Amino acid sequence: MVDQHREVGAADELKVLPMPVSFGTPRNPHFIEVTKRFLMEMPIAQHFGFDITDVALGRFEITQPFRRELSFREGTFQAGPVGTLADMAAACAGATMLPEGWAASTVDYTLKLLAPAVGEKLVARGRVLKSGRTPSVAAADVFSVLNGEETLCATALATIRNYELPGSIAR
Repeated sequence: MVDQHREVGAADELKVLPMPVSFGTPRNPHFIEVTKRFLMEMPIAQHFGFDITDVALGRFEITQPFRRELSFREGTFQAGPVGTLADMAAACAGATMLPEGWAASTVDYTLKLLAPAVGEKLVARGRVLKSGRTPSVAAADVFSVLNGEETLCATALATIRNYELPGSIAR
């Protein structure tokens, strides 16, 4: 029996569980292109200037280079951009699960800042926890990268509302 109440020490490694087998065949065969376009058409995404660095069914990764206008002080990202990237990565992970003609919007998210976001870039990795017809739940971990070493600086839990786009044919 595993002791679920043990303390997590500095030597423990953060483990991200693989997606469950139920996340098999995408309902939209073009989900990668559709989800990238969904995000990159947003003016805020264009303003941030990040890169989409990984997309898979139920997963979405964004990499944000350090920019002074996103900082708290030189070399440290401010909490707002950290939260925004977490929200976007989680919501887009959820959007990868949607059928053609559907989109997603964040209803709520909770961000926990765990360490200063110091580094040359941030990497936000979103993943679906539960994909539903209308509500979905996703999470994202945000890592700051300094000299090639990742440090978990924030984690988020997001509730996403899935909706059919106007003019789409119900499936």
